[in-house]
Amino acid sequence: MATTADSAHSPHRISTDLLDEQREIAARIAAGQTERRSYHISTFGCQQNEHDSEHMAGHLELMGLTPADGVESADIVILNTCAVRENAAQRFLGHLGALKPLFRSNPRLIVGVGGCLAMQPDIREQIRRSFNFVRLIFSPNDIWRLPELLAPYLLENSTARRYEPGERDTLAERQPTVRGQRFRALCSIMTGCNNFCSYCIVPFARGRERSRHPESIMREIRDIAARGIPEVMLLGQNVNSWGWDLREEGIIAGTESFADLIAAVASVPGIERVRFMTSHPKDISDELISVIARHENIERHIHLPLQSGSDKILRAMNRHYTAERYMGIVRKAREHIPDLALTTDIIVGFPDETEEDFAETLRIVREVRFSAAFMFIFSPRPGTAAADLPPVAPDVVGERFNRLLELQNSITLEESERLLGGEYRVIVEGVSGRESGMLMGRMSDNHLVHFSVSDAVWANYAGEVGRMPAVEDLGVQLTGRIVTVRPYEARIFSLTGEAVEIERNDRGIPSE
Repeated sequence: MATTADSAHSPHRISTDLLDEQREIAARIAAGQTERRSYHISTFGCQQNEHDSEHMAGHLELMGLTPADGVESADIVILNTCAVRENAAQRFLGHLGALKPLFRSNPRLIVGVGGCLAMQPDIREQIRRSFNFVRLIFSPNDIWRLPELLAPYLLENSTARRYEPGERDTLAERQPTVRGQRFRALCSIMTGCNNFCSYCIVPFARGRERSRHPESIMREIRDIAARGIPEVMLLGQNVNSWGWDLREEGIIAGTESFADLIAAVASVPGIERVRFMTSHPKDISDELISVIARHENIERHIHLPLQSGSDKILRAMNRHYTAERYMGIVRKAREHIPDLALTTDIIVGFPDETEEDFAETLRIVREVRFSAAFMFIFSPRPGTAAADLPPVAPDVVGERFNRLLELQNSITLEESERLLGGEYRVIVEGVSGRESGMLMGRMSDNHLVHFSVSDAVWANYAGEVGRMPAVEDLGVQLTGRIVTVRPYEARIFSLTGEAVEIERNDRGIPSE
């Protein structure tokens, strides 16, 4: 199907007419169902993939399908894949192999593969050879036309295999969404990436950068607030570059930037917290730092990938900044936002990394004192510039990784201990999966905290004296609400504390 543009200036924007056609197809599928069917989506990878799965669920439910209790009882199974590292690809193939017995027992099972791996020809060929029960392979940019892609299987009982994803550089607004959380809403403000870091598959999988229209984003944010969801996370491979294409197309003013957008989002009544990821150091601006400092409801946290502390390695990675430029951003951000927490990504063992290069990474880790770091051993991805470079010896890489991990874990614990005894506003995410009898949530600086609620704190909130609900019911009642928590114990990955006060809900948070 052609991707007709809304205007001559928007060659990659899917028109409203085409989106309405998909809704009509979904309605025909729903009307044509002679039996109740269900779906299951397995999601691998990042928050963008999580949000893509929410869109998939939205389309499937417009088609009349309902969520299955598990993969075993589903009529449609979709695997939304990640291609960033080799182990993610291997995990996906393992999950796909586990579906073979289900297909043998139910030949009508419809299995689809989406996500970034769907764009890799070698993966499609492997599926063709070894997993021919897969009916459909589609890209992240095909999600908007999922009703059209699934119609032959749901209306005609087709058994054909469709393994060629559609166009890569498209953008569809106004897709149906089934939100997976009551406390946080994901909102994609752009998709794709123009940076072509030499190790990264994302530009090949998701295409070039395309920014959503600000009016469309703001409509979604107002809807999120109206639903009583207190937190929104703005998503993009590089949120700092939002809007450059809209400026070139004359859709927005030449000075409008991500800083303006996030300020507008933070100003929407009912939005208690705004998060965003990911930021590229080469594009982060003084204006963004100033906006964060001015708006208390923008998180006190920036995820700022470092990748390496060596200028030589940064050049080889095609990162477009130096270690000094990175440190300049850190200094300026902390000057304006004293309570800021910084987290990062670091790759160990990039080709040609020497001990001197690695020492520069350790130096910056010590200087910045990240609250947390996602550390990875270099994983060559087919088709990227770094894929065929000579590797660093695995034993050397492993030893370096362990040194970095030990250093960062000690810093993370020390940074967490600095928070003990303070009082912090926490958005409740539900019942703790680690601490019995406790709830969990996140502070504005993204620290995870497990906390107890005393009878006295509950009585002060609920106006009742006596036993409060069991923790499972308490989690249902308080998810999405804001609680002031005083941490008293720090671990590497979380804090433990006690609730001091539960803020009364006047935002219409839905209860279950």
